[in-house]
Amino acid sequence: MSDNHEDKQPLVSVIIPSYNRPHYLKQAIASAVKQTYQNLEIIVCDNCSDEDFQPIIDSFQDTRIRFWRHSRNIGMLGNIKHGLKMAKGKYVASLHDDDMWEAEFLEKLVPTLEANPNLAVAFCDFHIINTDSIIDEVLTKNNSQIWNRDTLKEGIYQPFYDIGIVKMSIASACAAVIRKNVVDWDAIPEEVGGCYDLYINYLCCRSGLGAYYCPEKLTRYRQHEQSDTLTSNSQINIRKAKNQIFCYERFMEDARLNAFKPYFQRRLLEANYVLGISLMQARETKAARPHFWYVIKRKKLSAKPLLALLLAIF
Repeated sequence: MSDNHEDKQPLVSVIIPSYNRPHYLKQAIASAVKQTYQNLEIIVCDNCSDEDFQPIIDSFQDTRIRFWRHSRNIGMLGNIKHGLKMAKGKYVASLHDDDMWEAEFLEKLVPTLEANPNLAVAFCDFHIINTDSIIDEVLTKNNSQIWNRDTLKEGIYQPFYDIGIVKMSIASACAAVIRKNVVDWDAIPEEVGGCYDLYINYLCCRSGLGAYYCPEKLTRYRQHEQSDTLTSNSQINIRKAKNQIFCYERFMEDARLNAFKPYFQRRLLEANYVLGISLMQARETKAARPHFWYVIKRKKLSAKPLLALLLAIF
């Protein structure tokens, strides 16, 4: 770049994984292109969508955009990891194809990372928007409260296991900038699936570095009919529960997380119960039984899992 100020800025790699959402993709790319922080590359990874997105890329006429189209669908996590491993930047930030950033997203987060080499990640709060990109104030407020960002003070947290993987305040999938060399992207197992953002938080926490929180809402996270957050069926719930079980079993094995074991045990109970119920709904009764036994043995014959187990047996 010719601008001397921009030349001094570290390169940020923006990863936009995409699949079959051309209209939303265009909005996501536009929000990256319009960042006031200009030294970035935008890596769009298309997971073999039904239509070619090259015309969308070409319409921006921006040489910072790199486009990769897979010849076959390699799964959501595989697509995201591919983009992250393509990244050349000192920092990486994931932006889903149906979300958007405020123009100052990178400008508000990157300088703090650059000024503090002991930070692994910088993150912010965010708005919830609907299909028409309109902010839902009620959902936005509820989301901030659920994930404890409403009471989280601006500043640096080190260590940050509590806000990273217990309270899950960090939305690394859409509202965070990560120091790239902190994470071994190949160390993200396929079994984490849709919980990849939780696992990335874990890897960042495990680095021993800190996290910076900016309480401004600098991302617009979209909830719509295709979002897992608004979709509920047995197969999706089976997948989610298996992903959660894998993650929390891994966390239980990490001696650095011993203080949080009671929490992980509760989450494992919840996930096994949901998995058992979802397997029954999918008429996979035999596969459901071990998960009900798991809950019953640890909750001393709690009524709900016991009833579910009896139904699964008979």
